[in-house]
Amino acid sequence: MASKHSKDITRRGFIKGTGVASLVLFIGGVPFLISACGETKQTIKIGLSTPSTGPAAEKGQVLEHGNKDAVRYINEEWGGVGGYPVELVWMDNGYNPSNMVNNVHKFMDSRCITFGCSSSAMMTAGMSAANQNGFTGLAVYGAPVIYRPPKHIYGQMPDYGDDFVVFAQYYKDNLWNGQGKPKVAMHLLNNSTGSGAHDGAKAKAAEMGFELIEPVYEHTASTTSETTSLNSIRSLNPDILYIASTPKPSSVIIKNANELGMTGGNMVIACGHAGMTKALVDLAGADVCEGVYGLFPTVNWDDDASGMEKLKEYCQRYHPSDYGNMDYIASWCQSLIMAKAAELAVESVGYEALAKGDGAAWKAYEDYGIKALNNYDVEGLQGPVSYTVGDNRMSKSLRVFQVQKGSINPVTDWIDAPLIEYEKYDWFGKQ
Repeated sequence: MASKHSKDITRRGFIKGTGVASLVLFIGGVPFLISACGETKQTIKIGLSTPSTGPAAEKGQVLEHGNKDAVRYINEEWGGVGGYPVELVWMDNGYNPSNMVNNVHKFMDSRCITFGCSSSAMMTAGMSAANQNGFTGLAVYGAPVIYRPPKHIYGQMPDYGDDFVVFAQYYKDNLWNGQGKPKVAMHLLNNSTGSGAHDGAKAKAAEMGFELIEPVYEHTASTTSETTSLNSIRSLNPDILYIASTPKPSSVIIKNANELGMTGGNMVIACGHAGMTKALVDLAGADVCEGVYGLFPTVNWDDDASGMEKLKEYCQRYHPSDYGNMDYIASWCQSLIMAKAAELAVESVGYEALAKGDGAAWKAYEDYGIKALNNYDVEGLQGPVSYTVGDNRMSKSLRVFQVQKGSINPVTDWIDAPLIEYEKYDWFGKQ
């Protein structure tokens, strides 16, 4: 089939560059786009859900934009997948677990071949239904609980446990000059974003020579003050305050720590990659965030990646306010990975088998798409993507960043996070 180009395709309406509306029909279980002019286009349906409203909207809206702009790019620049336009079925989840469960069922009912979501918390909510039906999901931001032991859910990049392990090693090798064991206090979002980091710390902190302060401190996504918890942490004199959260609550914690005089001394603040974005600096203020460390698994906006020019072009054209936010890069990469896997599956099993969007199509996408990914470079925008038996993290590469004069800059090259088989620990999944 010849390559097709389609703009801004959604499941409820398909508006072409000319402004002509299109209608989606199912003929023999296969989706077609039929325009008012009678032109027919077969499509590949992919589901995506982001927390574009609710307590994580500062991330979710940017992630939504990156996904949608990448699908535009795939259809306009790639010619779709194997010549078939991607039809995006997008749903907001409001960072609400029940919404995400409903979304997964709607994706399956809509005959999507796969689905993706942004957060580990939402994937934790939706993964039971997906795993039970063999419906493959890809999470931008992952926690060990979503794919240990491995089933049908995959992590686009290293997880929150990997963040902790990589930063702990960096700290030990480059920042620590004290005596004995460095003490780590953790301030964690009260869902898998936080518990995933805690899993990494419980598994590896002692082995790496750190003292993990217990109990850990938790906060909600809607917190407005953590002064009380930080006063308790200050009394323990930690060497590291490790925050695993989204940007808004992370900014609250960092601002409170600054107000209490905890910053600017020997204590280092580090953030997992859910919070280490431009939104954090915007919310907390550049001066307050100065010197804060963090992890992130994509390139930044100043890197010379092969795909950066087009990413910037689409961002500036459609969502210029997101320019400089690394969440946009992360979700753009998610769409590219899902489309690349679909392209591989189309090549192996053919369009008709895949586009039916049934159980056989889901299995074909996983076996001949996701599991066939081998050193896909994602246009240089993140670590290379490969499926490895027994490890559902599709990429293992992270970099350490630091806020310097208001900019989030890399301070290391790429570091591969080791595989941790969490299911072998008797505490895993029970906290």
